[in-house]
Amino acid sequence: MATQLQIARTGVISDEVGFVAQTENVDAELIRRDLAGGRLVIPANKLHLKTNLKPAGIGRILSTKVNANIGTSSVRSSVEAEVEKMQVALAVGADAIMDLSTGGNLDQIRERLIAECPVPFGTVPIYQVIEGRNVEDIDHRTILDIIEKQAAQGVDFFTIHAGVLKEHLPLLENRIAGIVSRGGALLAKWMLHHNRQNPFYEMFDDLCAILTEYDICFSLGDGLRPGAIADATDQAQLAELRTIGELTQRSQEKGCQVMVEGPGHVPFDQIRHNMEIEQEICHGAPFYVLGPLVTDIAPGYDHITSAIGGTAAAFYGASFLCYVTPREHLGLPNADDVRAGVIATKIAAHAADIARGLKGASDRDKRLSIARTNLQWQEHLAESLDPQTAEKMHLEACEEIGPEQSSSADYCSMCGKEWCSIRINKEIRKAIKPKDPTSV
Repeated sequence: MATQLQIARTGVISDEVGFVAQTENVDAELIRRDLAGGRLVIPANKLHLKTNLKPAGIGRILSTKVNANIGTSSVRSSVEAEVEKMQVALAVGADAIMDLSTGGNLDQIRERLIAECPVPFGTVPIYQVIEGRNVEDIDHRTILDIIEKQAAQGVDFFTIHAGVLKEHLPLLENRIAGIVSRGGALLAKWMLHHNRQNPFYEMFDDLCAILTEYDICFSLGDGLRPGAIADATDQAQLAELRTIGELTQRSQEKGCQVMVEGPGHVPFDQIRHNMEIEQEICHGAPFYVLGPLVTDIAPGYDHITSAIGGTAAAFYGASFLCYVTPREHLGLPNADDVRAGVIATKIAAHAADIARGLKGASDRDKRLSIARTNLQWQEHLAESLDPQTAEKMHLEACEEIGPEQSSSADYCSMCGKEWCSIRINKEIRKAIKPKDPTSV
């Protein structure tokens, strides 16, 4: 059975392309064209499609998508906690979920999450490869067996750090943060111990065969992404990106869908350049970025630093934003952190879609503005990105006004009745409205 990429290249519009077209209100032929050209992906494992997956497209002609990372650690491991995180992320609009679990029974955790996940689901297979093993003991057969096992569970996209090569490692000498990618660091350690090339790079054709069989999308990982703004756009990052460009072409030639992962920590003024060089080097493959975070000094607020960078990234070329939670760099996020991270990144994605003139992107903003102008509180709240928080704040404001007035009040506690510009505008509009010349 052919992959989505192979089907698109025959000129046929698949059911999945049709579904995405209807969902996004975009012409199906445009989606098929970009899919065939490698500029768009629909991560959809054939087995996940048979259960609960609702296909989603990732590409510049579509709305910017948001991914939420969840997963256990060796310190904290609870399947129910991860299910809760996933449900919270989906409830506030996450378009994809990645399981980054490194603790507990990884197979059981993944199986449970996929069974309840209706959106594209990704993993980083190297995490399970090292479970219960020393990094030095990893071999090619172990890697392929685990990737095959995860593929058979229904995973839709894999982060594969195949672009980190042995010859890139000396380029890290002057970095402040070194290698911050867990996958990149583990593979660097393996290469140095064995004095061999990256095993993912060596057996890339074998990986392509597995991913093609299940129609799993490559997410070519940036194992040398900058983990500090001082390291951004350095020689190590660019060397890996050039290798990823080569692998993008190789995998597409074998029928695999591909997206490319990007930085990381990047000063605001370098974001546009990063987006443009990825498009050039990786032949327009969809770009999937973490943030990027535009400053390093905001632990506890990195969902904000990443949202600032995410808007710029999505405006200049990214198609997929990975959220960052307030607890980034500090600890494993809880459900509240996940919620805050998704909402901040959804704001970034939506702001970029408006700025790049995506059809229909600002329609919701207009509906909310009309409701706000007319002091239609319920419509105003319903159109908001996070109605739960907006309604809570509104009800608190109503309590300040007084319960007896709150249901019909035409002002809120921020300005009060006499200072409310929205209420005053009603009077102004009434005063300047042209009078009917036929009236007496």
